[in-house]
Amino acid sequence: MGKVDERRAALRLKLIDLAEAQIAEGGLVSLRARDLAKGAGCAVGAIYNHFDDLNALILEVNGRTFTRLGEAVGGAVAQAEALDPKQRLIAMSHAYLDFAAEQQTLWRALFDVQMSLDGPVPDWYLQALGGLFAYIAAPLREMFPDMPEAELDLMTRALFSSVHGIVLLGLERRISGVPIDQIREMIGQVLLRIG
Repeated sequence: MGKVDERRAALRLKLIDLAEAQIAEGGLVSLRARDLAKGAGCAVGAIYNHFDDLNALILEVNGRTFTRLGEAVGGAVAQAEALDPKQRLIAMSHAYLDFAAEQQTLWRALFDVQMSLDGPVPDWYLQALGGLFAYIAAPLREMFPDMPEAELDLMTRALFSSVHGIVLLGLERRISGVPIDQIREMIGQVLLRIG
């Protein structure tokens, strides 16, 4: 790699680092190209030499967040591997809650980014989400060995959505949520009644 390529790679990495710090500090609404350029010591236009738009930069930050979230959930799964399937689901849900509570703005950015399945979604993004779904699907497959894959996929997504909703409403202190100290209990009540 030549010096020009090294400088380009260093600037790209610096922009991702700065964007991650801005999002961690104030959420997606705090991300501003002008602030990024100032922090990186470059022109605003230089950002767009590396990323199509700020959404593409957010996706890079989200890739890092997905990696850390996957590690947290995967660690919980590894620690709970001797438990029954429902208890493993609860353990990974608690890891999800803990990650969301500790990294709220970065966690929210995973779902607040402007993106739909109808538009261009990077393959690595879908793979990261698929990795989370695979953790959920494994114990469900044990519990329902005869369930067709399409139904298992739908149930996996339904459980993820349920836990995600409980966590989101609880962390936002919405009227329909529960206090943060009861979120774990609420998740357990839902997951223990599966099957």
